[in-house]
Amino acid sequence: MINPDIVIIGSGIGGATIASGLAGSGASILMLERGEPLPATPHARDTRSIFVDGHYRPKEMWREAGGAAFNPGNYYYVGGNSKFYGAVLIRYREQDFAAMEHFGGVSPAWPFSYEEFEPWYSKAEQLFRVRGTLGEDPTEPFHSIPYAYKPVPDEAPIARARAELKGLGLHPASLPLGVDIDTWLKDGKTGWDAFPNSGQGKVDAQTGPLTAALTDPNIKLETGAYVEYLEASADGKAIAAIHYRQNGALKKLTPKLVILSAGAVNSAVILLRSPSPGGKGLANRSDQVGRNFMNHNSSAMLAIDPRRRNDAVYQKTLMLNDYYLSGGKGGKPLGNVQLLGKIDGNILSANVKFAPKFALDFMAGHAVDWYLMCEDLPDPESRIMVDGKDIVMQWRRSNMQSLDGLTKVMRENFRACGYPIVLSRPFDKRTPSHQCGTVKMGDDPATSPLDPFCRSFDHRNLFVVDGGFLPNSAAVNPALSIAAQALRVAEHIRKSELSA
Repeated sequence: MINPDIVIIGSGIGGATIASGLAGSGASILMLERGEPLPATPHARDTRSIFVDGHYRPKEMWREAGGAAFNPGNYYYVGGNSKFYGAVLIRYREQDFAAMEHFGGVSPAWPFSYEEFEPWYSKAEQLFRVRGTLGEDPTEPFHSIPYAYKPVPDEAPIARARAELKGLGLHPASLPLGVDIDTWLKDGKTGWDAFPNSGQGKVDAQTGPLTAALTDPNIKLETGAYVEYLEASADGKAIAAIHYRQNGALKKLTPKLVILSAGAVNSAVILLRSPSPGGKGLANRSDQVGRNFMNHNSSAMLAIDPRRRNDAVYQKTLMLNDYYLSGGKGGKPLGNVQLLGKIDGNILSANVKFAPKFALDFMAGHAVDWYLMCEDLPDPESRIMVDGKDIVMQWRRSNMQSLDGLTKVMRENFRACGYPIVLSRPFDKRTPSHQCGTVKMGDDPATSPLDPFCRSFDHRNLFVVDGGFLPNSAAVNPALSIAAQALRVAEHIRKSELSA
């Protein structure tokens, strides 16, 4: 395809979903993906291969500001990070669209309301075939369309945990999930959280919207296409060309529209690496590209009862939002609690290096495994930078008092439920799976690189549609919000760019 109308860079949630939203428009669209399709091999269900040997982790290294290198859990396959995601497709709460005070400061408002955005959430839920139910969670915002599929069922140990939490007067609710559990289990009796989706069990960016998009003969996908930089027009008001490397050759495209969906980290990197008169990169009049990086403050928590074995296979069907909007000192928000996929001794050994395997197996077999997630607030000094070819992450974590408070209250709750041992451990920079905020949208070009439709204020033919546009991180998984905005932006492009 020579110089298509539109080039989409990246095939993750943002890129794949916007492609599906543009299908049937008549525009010629080329998607550039640096990775290849994820192969179906025995490694895909082997916890030692995935969590100990790091079989799927990228070869690249990023650096912390100051010099220490680390290997990030940022995956490069068709479908992006969603190939490994927990398939939790949950809406921001209505209150997340307005400014909200937290221990660490104020979470900023979106440039539009939940009511305006709600129809796009409904469309995204249908596209990703989300399984869920309404009426269990008191923080659940208004849904104009109910879930089309019933929730993934609790296994017996999780049904017991749900009853125990209800017994404390809490409101455990079914997680909204993009998982066909019967199909998933046919390929292996494991959980799906952080497991690669080499079949059809998870509805990820590839198996959902990308598959739908590629039924349009005008939409093509090229893999192994690493975008090095964008080139601005002579007047600086548009993107004139995309320069990418494929099979060792440097190639160039000159489309009418460019949609950058490489993920919050790599979209910022591409813009920062692109030549510009002031040397600050493209779309960066506001000097905010790469800034306001957010990644959630989160911990794993194991509720262990040595007297009761947890023989759940997949486990991840439950969440608790009783402390989402309040619960901290002074009524401040704490965050979301949801189950992790079922751990085993191999998964534990990746983080506990010197414990004997039999002890880890026993611990895993008697634990219910939870994920505690709190909002990470935007900070201009929390940022992604480039140093030559290196990606540099300066993550300034904020609002940690919320995580401390949520950890304390959930430890008390689990002990009250009869679990005498409750252990917790924070996640760190090596898992940037909820990355967001580096190219945020807003109403003011002086403070935001993007307008409310994710169009660059600086370059009229550039859109950035991935987690980077998010003005706040809330305290829930970002995938559904990215998909909903991608559908909204696709409709805007159809009306404003393709209708003439």
